[in-house]
Amino acid sequence: MSTKDTIYQLDGRMPIAKAVPFGLQHVLAMFVANVTPIIILANVVGLEAGLSASLVQNAMIIAGIGTLIQLYPVWKIGAKLPIVMGISFTFLSLAIGIGLSQGMGTLMGAIIVGGIVEGLLGLFAKYWIKIISPIVAATVVTAIGFSLLPIGANSFAGGQGAADFGSVQNWIIGGVTLLACFLFQVFGRGFLRSLSVLCGLVVGYVLSICMGAVDFSGLHGVSVVALPKILPFAPEFHLGAILSVVAIFLVSATETIGDTSALASSALGRDASEKEISGSLACDGFVSSIAGVFGCTPITSFSQNVGLAAMTKVVNRFAIATGAVIMILAGIFPAVGVILTSIPQAVLGGCTIMMFGSIVYAGIGMVAKCGSSHRNLIIVSMSLCVGLGFTQASEMFNIFPDIVKTVFADNCVAVVFILAVVLNLVLPKDVE
Repeated sequence: MSTKDTIYQLDGRMPIAKAVPFGLQHVLAMFVANVTPIIILANVVGLEAGLSASLVQNAMIIAGIGTLIQLYPVWKIGAKLPIVMGISFTFLSLAIGIGLSQGMGTLMGAIIVGGIVEGLLGLFAKYWIKIISPIVAATVVTAIGFSLLPIGANSFAGGQGAADFGSVQNWIIGGVTLLACFLFQVFGRGFLRSLSVLCGLVVGYVLSICMGAVDFSGLHGVSVVALPKILPFAPEFHLGAILSVVAIFLVSATETIGDTSALASSALGRDASEKEISGSLACDGFVSSIAGVFGCTPITSFSQNVGLAAMTKVVNRFAIATGAVIMILAGIFPAVGVILTSIPQAVLGGCTIMMFGSIVYAGIGMVAKCGSSHRNLIIVSMSLCVGLGFTQASEMFNIFPDIVKTVFADNCVAVVFILAVVLNLVLPKDVE
């Protein structure tokens, strides 16, 4: 069987030289998003530069470890699917609040406990997973796709808050990158089509260098090898912080369920099994506890990579495992991380727009498979219109306690999930 065929199979064998480009494509799709939450948290909390750099290294190593466990499960932990893990944005606002008010030790203690809770929920998913019916999963996947579109657009324009946001230079770089991805996807053949995102990224990166938009100053004085630091903060355990973090872990779990379902549907052409969802959640939780030991916020499945798999159909576990190894090496060899983080946001935005759109398409396809009954119409339309609509006007949540605002105000996926589950439980099966 040719290498061209094996990249589209979960367990196909292929030479490492052929696998690396596909793994690198997955790393580059999520790399900046993986380290950004840690960078923001460190800046807001006021950690010293050396400690911040160490946490960025740890974030890359943890993402690589989590991805490897998803690909090659340990016992019942892991989905045995091409799921790429990374540091979650979902926890950022709460992490900043706890870090500022109670200290990083309290935050890490809550993450360690919360991760164990989600991990146990994953192991015992068979007792509750039936509430996630196909129409609920389809609605959540569609919401994930829509929620990612503004992220891609903001990156295209240079990154939210950037001084040159929406500049002509960012429009040119993002537009050329997007056009390159499109052309390779439409007219490419064989490997070129499967590597369309990586090819587009290379085109955008070279253009950025020519336009002076890439900063290599971070390479000066960087050490060759730097080992990760374990327990940079001594964990402290306080009930209030733990309960708040556990609540966000439940939101993260809904995203993982949606991503796992979307991956199986869009890239493998089938529904995710109960065992796969259970293993995916268990990995999400238990590796997040390990992240707390390394001073990082929790990890989760990355929807960017679900979109990449949906678009390219590359699901080979070994190929994506090479990407996980690259992430771990990027954490051990700081120069690798510096080079990867030098990729301009506009390039990443140009690469991700089509990927995020493919998740929306996958969600719509899942909804179509569930049928066009009046009951499904109510569940999908009500969940999406309230979830996507209300979170666009997040100030309307100000009347609620902080924990409610933290979980729902800016997280449309959480609102959509709760509504879809409730409607699926309360609506009669024969409503017409």
